[in-house]
Amino acid sequence: MFKNLKNDIPSSLVVFFVALPLCLGIALASGAPLFAGVIAGIIGGIVVGAASGSSLGVSGPAAGLAVVVLTAIADLGSYELFLVAVVIAGILQVILGLLKAGVIGYFFPSAVIKGMLSAIGIIIFLKQIPLAMGFDDQSNSVFSFFETTGQDTFLSLAHMTDFVSIGVVTITAISLAILLIWDKVLAKKNKFFKLVPGPLVAVIAGIIYQLLFSDSSSMFEIHGRNLVSVPVPESASDFIGQFTFPDFSQLGNTKVYIVAITIAIVASLETLLSVEATDKLDPQKRVTPTNRELIAQGIGNSISGLVGGLPITQVIVRSSANVMSGGKTKLSAIIHGFLLLFSVMLIPHFLNLIPLGVLAAVLLIIGYKLANPKQFIQMFKLGKSQFIPFVVTVVAIVATDLLVGIMLGLAVGIVTILINSYKNSHFLHIEDVSSGKSKVKMVFAEEVTFLNKGAIQRELASMPKNSDLILDVTKTRSLDLDVLEILDDFAITAANKNIDITLISEIGEFRNPQSYREIFGVEVFQSAH
Repeated sequence: MFKNLKNDIPSSLVVFFVALPLCLGIALASGAPLFAGVIAGIIGGIVVGAASGSSLGVSGPAAGLAVVVLTAIADLGSYELFLVAVVIAGILQVILGLLKAGVIGYFFPSAVIKGMLSAIGIIIFLKQIPLAMGFDDQSNSVFSFFETTGQDTFLSLAHMTDFVSIGVVTITAISLAILLIWDKVLAKKNKFFKLVPGPLVAVIAGIIYQLLFSDSSSMFEIHGRNLVSVPVPESASDFIGQFTFPDFSQLGNTKVYIVAITIAIVASLETLLSVEATDKLDPQKRVTPTNRELIAQGIGNSISGLVGGLPITQVIVRSSANVMSGGKTKLSAIIHGFLLLFSVMLIPHFLNLIPLGVLAAVLLIIGYKLANPKQFIQMFKLGKSQFIPFVVTVVAIVATDLLVGIMLGLAVGIVTILINSYKNSHFLHIEDVSSGKSKVKMVFAEEVTFLNKGAIQRELASMPKNSDLILDVTKTRSLDLDVLEILDDFAITAANKNIDITLISEIGEFRNPQSYREIFGVEVFQSAH
């Protein structure tokens, strides 16, 4: 794991700078103490990072859970009681992992996962535009990437010109220039520029800019609301005082268990989706053990709940930042957790000098890479069965939220599978029409189910009078009773239309059979091969 330090340390810095404002912003959107988001980020990095089998996944507080958390705190009446639900949710996730429920993640089509990545890229990109312009409506939760609907994002975009800050625009432009030149030009010329990450240079430039213009009272000044905001403890006791502990006195409250089950299900699903997406981004194409991931997330959530943190999931925003920044192993996620811990303990004043415009520039680059237009072109070339679920997933996630978009994409994917199954139940070959009597050969697929009834019935109904039909089922391993009934009914139709049928199977060859069910028998046919 330590062989890739030259890659993992720079990547961990990028993930740290991406994670810090997200931890604070998600806590704000969740109606929880700001420090709760930082706690979740620390535990997600150190504890979950160490226990997980994912090489590149990064865990922390998830914006997709913000609405769930906000509602749960209100329903339960206190944050301390909510923490009990988080602890129980973690235990439930461990149980799910032991029951091997991680296999659920493998049932999501590739087109849906790619659509999720592109949609997240678009949302990341759109979310940064108001921040890059200096828009600072904190009631809008501009830190978060996913809300109940997309209205907050589009509202921010519609009104961002009302809050333009020359200082923020300037530092965003400077940061973008540094990132692009560092990555596209300097990194190719000298090894030094590969070792030092561009985002770190951009952050340093942002801090220097803030120190130069903080008291200038000029148009280039960046106000405090456009800076990172980390709680600043005055002493060690103040720091410890930021931790909140669960109230176990109401363990018998049924509402706690309802919230716990909700968190466990939503957090597990988001984690499994992120695992699938992160594995697709991995240049080495390593496969994360999903059951172990659920156990790791459960351990992390239980510990987070015990010390006052928000619920944790593997998060695609941070994970993709890790991949795009060149991370190689889980050490990157672990180091980012320690960086969060040390920064809020030792240098909170220093962190509060970082302009949000710098972080917006970093995320603009990441968002563009995830939603690269080339991906849309590639999916279009793969055909409708891939492109339609992909586009539906993208549009639905951007317009609604992550889980709704995924479910819609999955539904469209299932419909596509059903349509393809309807079409691909058999192959139709017209072999000879020169003698005036058409000869048609239908080769059935390996598995023919009730979903294929319509296609088979349509083709049989179109058979002309006085023709020959060859039904080839030699490759078929499973033939549904519904299809056998169609063939039995067609035997009567064929006799009336003077159609000669030859059935070819591994059992034997039959001429004008009257009952296919008697020849095979459903059970006999399915087990005969």
